[in-house]
Amino acid sequence: MDVVQVSLIREDQSTFLVDVFVVCYTRYVHVLDVSFTEEVPFMVSFSHPDSRRRSWLYTLFVGVLVGLSILLAACGNSSSTSTTSTSSTKATIAAPKDLITPGMLTVGSDTTYPPQEFVDTATGKATGFDVDLITAMAQQMGLTADVKTANFTTIVDDLRAKRYDVVISAQTITPDRQKQVDFVPYFNAGQSLLVPKGNPKSLKNVTDLCGKTVGVQDGTTELDTLTVENKSNCKSSPIKLTVLGAQTDVIQLLVNNRVDATFQDSPVTDYYLKLNPGRFEVGGSIINAAPEGISVRKGDTSMFTAVQDAFKAVKTNGTYDALFKKWGLNPVQKIS
Repeated sequence: MDVVQVSLIREDQSTFLVDVFVVCYTRYVHVLDVSFTEEVPFMVSFSHPDSRRRSWLYTLFVGVLVGLSILLAACGNSSSTSTTSTSSTKATIAAPKDLITPGMLTVGSDTTYPPQEFVDTATGKATGFDVDLITAMAQQMGLTADVKTANFTTIVDDLRAKRYDVVISAQTITPDRQKQVDFVPYFNAGQSLLVPKGNPKSLKNVTDLCGKTVGVQDGTTELDTLTVENKSNCKSSPIKLTVLGAQTDVIQLLVNNRVDATFQDSPVTDYYLKLNPGRFEVGGSIINAAPEGISVRKGDTSMFTAVQDAFKAVKTNGTYDALFKKWGLNPVQKIS
């Protein structure tokens, strides 16, 4: 939170100072009777009808706006979950030539998908296997990794629009995505069901989900799988889908008994099993195993080569294996 004092002049020429409090991360501002929010640009409330009082309050209002415009310009571009990591690791890979910010690898990631990418509530920063991996890879290029929270449903479009240099966000490599971006495979994952302990409705495969209520994240291959199932095996008794933008919110549906199961990547299922011992279990076996990849804009050969070489470097120096152990991931999910 920042605090400034704005010097204002009354009609009687006497000056006084007003403290202005600015909270950059939530972008909420409160200044005496003047407030700013994202939904309503500016609101002002005066309790005195006296015209002279309104006149000097108007002067106050204009002065405050000037102060706020300066402060909010500085705060507006920051992200509360952006993570910047530096290291003294010696560069072994040539850095790409077309970085958004020189000396920095700007990374897009949907930080609602533990254990691969999520926000550490203690620090407010992005963390997880993917975050650690891309940070180590950036260090091999002599760069600082700046991981920014992204919306998974628009993450590919945002990469193509050059809002990020690369994206690492548990993206399953699919033919449709390969038409839009290039991938460097770094992880193997499948799809799996998370159900309440004891699996009371005996949900062991997607066909068992017909007529049931299931939580799933928007924009995922899991949603694609369930959509296909509703058009085929579950056509007469469709799966009742609750589709949310954040995986953490999807899991909360199961915690609150609002769905019969959730459907997500297998490492995410495993993570929540460890996080909630005795509360959940896996419904059936892993299906549709496929590699996940770090995505790069098509035609950006400098970036693609650097990412590919950096991944090989962290595999060779043992960092890749160490991160699997750190995050408790199944070794079968490694890219050989």
